[in-house]
Amino acid sequence: MKILLLLLVSSISFAADFKATEDKINTALKSDIRTEAETDRDRNRRPVSTLEFMGLRDDMKVAELIPGGGWYTKLLAPVLKENGELYLAYGAGRVEDGLLKDNKDFSHVKVVAKDSKLYRKEDARFYSLENADMGLKDLDMVLTFRNYHNFADDGRKAMNDAAYDSLKIGGIYGVVDHTRRHMEGENNENRRRFDPVKAIKEIQDAGFILIDFSDMHYRADDELRYEVGRKSVTGNSDRWTMKFKKVKK
Repeated sequence: MKILLLLLVSSISFAADFKATEDKINTALKSDIRTEAETDRDRNRRPVSTLEFMGLRDDMKVAELIPGGGWYTKLLAPVLKENGELYLAYGAGRVEDGLLKDNKDFSHVKVVAKDSKLYRKEDARFYSLENADMGLKDLDMVLTFRNYHNFADDGRKAMNDAAYDSLKIGGIYGVVDHTRRHMEGENNENRRRFDPVKAIKEIQDAGFILIDFSDMHYRADDELRYEVGRKSVTGNSDRWTMKFKKVKK
């Protein structure tokens, strides 16, 4: 009976904790700073459900890797502004020179690993990453969305190792990417897709354990045959959504 009561209290507390975070995400989703093109992707990307699955709370220390144009940054920054911390790493120049520079509401966001080098070696199809250390050791969460496929073997290893080193024990590494068929070789139609089984192996080799996955981004009508940029796939790609935890090696 006592165990059941403790589980009930824990469940209620967990839901209550996310409620405050969810309210902040929903407020950020309505912000005027978001473009129409960005809001059009809300239904497909399901940010509230995605961040709830990852376990985000508004008092966490979080790093977002390869923020691109800042789609998720525009949601994470307001949520973490009062009680948490947000760091951006790797390929963050576009956001740093635009969003962070032009909007005082984002002045609390810090760009780290500025000495990192994200580049393609001669004739390489995918990116390598050097000097990946973020200079952080106690993060609660590291997130990256639809970026894993962009890296060569050495780049993915560098990113996974850096994520591990920056997190505290028990910290979460959340990764989302477009699905490639298991063990499918490289071809002209799968450059922006990645085998989820291979991702699990690589990330666990870095010292993490897989603790959960979600099918919220499963798309039955994506046959995994075509490049995600094709009209029949864009905005409707099948994506794997996984959550890893740092454990002692």
